[in-house]
Amino acid sequence: MPKRNLTEGNIGKQLLQMTWPMLFGTLGIVIFNLVDTYFVGKLGVEQLAAMSFTFPVIMVFNSIAQGIGIGTSSLVARNIIGAEREQVRRMASRAILLGVLVVLVFVVLSLSFLRPLFSALGAKGQILEYVMQYMHMWVIGMPFVVIPMIGNNIIRATGDTLLPGINMLLNGTVNAILDPLFIFGLWGFPEMGMKGAALATVIGRATGLIFVLVVLIRKEKILTVYIGKWKDTLATWKEILYIALPTSLTMLIPPISMALITRILAGFGKEAVAAFGVASRIEMFGMMVIVALGSVLIIFVGQNISQNKFGRISISLKQSYLFSMAWGALFFVLLLMFESQVAAFFTDSTDVIEITRYYFYIIGASYGLQGILMLSSSSFNGLNKPVMSAMLSILRMVVLYLPLAWIGAKMLGVNGVFWAGCIANVVAGIVAFILLRATVNKMKRKSIKVESTVNNP
Repeated sequence: MPKRNLTEGNIGKQLLQMTWPMLFGTLGIVIFNLVDTYFVGKLGVEQLAAMSFTFPVIMVFNSIAQGIGIGTSSLVARNIIGAEREQVRRMASRAILLGVLVVLVFVVLSLSFLRPLFSALGAKGQILEYVMQYMHMWVIGMPFVVIPMIGNNIIRATGDTLLPGINMLLNGTVNAILDPLFIFGLWGFPEMGMKGAALATVIGRATGLIFVLVVLIRKEKILTVYIGKWKDTLATWKEILYIALPTSLTMLIPPISMALITRILAGFGKEAVAAFGVASRIEMFGMMVIVALGSVLIIFVGQNISQNKFGRISISLKQSYLFSMAWGALFFVLLLMFESQVAAFFTDSTDVIEITRYYFYIIGASYGLQGILMLSSSSFNGLNKPVMSAMLSILRMVVLYLPLAWIGAKMLGVNGVFWAGCIANVVAGIVAFILLRATVNKMKRKSIKVESTVNNP
């Protein structure tokens, strides 16, 4: 169980060394989404619209798993420097058990409520049938999706970001290979359409489950069958859920809001829904570097706050924010240069391509501040202040995006919805910057006051 001490050394170098392996992981997630979108898009606009309806709901399930994973990662990162090895092993093992119990509950509930849920979101007729074909298969394979997410976060908490990245890239590669075989029935495989896309995803994730268990048991030796007394297990779950519940809420708000945005866009036709799905996936690709850096900040901030290294935290945030603004600007410029070609890669519908182009024109300018918001949310989790992270997400999606999207749709049509997203990113990003800086300074002053009291009783 290797330990990477992030409380000493060159900050920029450490962030870089831990972030680039994380890109493998985020690239794996993007491959999943882009490959599915590409091949499903070849089936037709209705199937592409159906995939767009599934996206926010799947993100809900992923958010719950990631919440538990981030809660575990924060807990382990804050204890791995000073705690005993066996104590950390039990923490990790209890987290896996918690994930198994949670996923079983959601599988049972989901199979009963899928159709009414998607009907309420605006899926109708044949599009609804395509949605059900995909989601039934995906839900059955949910354990293969959730448990590896928790396991990857445990590995990251030890300071190893390379293996989780390789694992997720492996998942995406397997999915990319199997997608055309199962969707179109190539090389003797049965032609399964939407079911085939879901099956390829489940098998890809199952590969990831095997990988993560081998790493956790054989290499890291961080899992144990003996989890201790139930009293201690419940105490660990409480610590994990203290981070996981508000973090899951934070991560649930965007997909739930996206589902409602999709419902608004459904009033403008299947082309608008399909375009939103395509643009959202391309956006994920562009922001994957920020997602990777955010995951690293949870670990970096968690270790440094445990040692009261506030100076290192401030420097890491400054460097991360500058990078976010530069990266957001670069991604926006690339979209302006190649937006038509990128959209046309997924569909030959001129209406879908045109709507996608306007999405990039309007929302793309706000990507730098959206990145600052994402990095701030991760940092609050590292500071063990998940409620602040949740508040930022509520501000962006509930207070700003949703009401502005409803108003914008009435006044400006589809583009009004996109302007709402741009405004929400800008305002929430600025608020996140100010709030996190104030929080770190307040914690620093409190730490100095406590240290002064101890040294001068």
